[in-house]
Amino acid sequence: MSQRTITFVTGNAKKLEELRAILGSNFPLEIISHKLDLPELQGEIDEVSIKKCQEAARRLKRPVLVEDTSLCFNALKGLPGPYIKWFLEKLEPEGLTKLLAGWEDKSAKAVCTFAYCAGNCEDLDVKLFQGITSGKIVEPRGTRDFGWDCVFQPDGYSETYAELPKTEKNKISHRYRALEKFKTYFIEKNTV
Repeated sequence: MSQRTITFVTGNAKKLEELRAILGSNFPLEIISHKLDLPELQGEIDEVSIKKCQEAARRLKRPVLVEDTSLCFNALKGLPGPYIKWFLEKLEPEGLTKLLAGWEDKSAKAVCTFAYCAGNCEDLDVKLFQGITSGKIVEPRGTRDFGWDCVFQPDGYSETYAELPKTEKNKISHRYRALEKFKTYFIEKNTV
């Protein structure tokens, strides 16, 4: 391989597509993907991300990038947080909004954490790149093809993530903010 690569551990084609769109064509490394069933860990956001990344690096023995996304409801002191995948699977978007039915506070934050490990078995040091977008939880609106996007309305917008054009969402999203930090790190350091 003439170009250095990082393996993005995901089986989600939409996440890979969004990641590549946000990083753009001038990113100095090639991003490839690999589906890997990692254990669903419990803990705080950073802790979960670090452990998942270390496990992926141990298994693949190469530079890896792992993403963990959280949706944190302020009224529920940060829940569902890193467990949003399971809440969404069981409750669907309508159920997420019902979780806040008894609360006046519908504010939330979308948190994306990318964890990178060089993949050296001797050194499983993990670097975290985190992006946060504040918003509120609303009744589902827009397409339902990308997780909880239809119930999250970012601050300053009258549309949910699902209603925004992808190019607009990719300029303000929690994933964008985390990837900007990731991109800056590799462009400035030019290391893998």
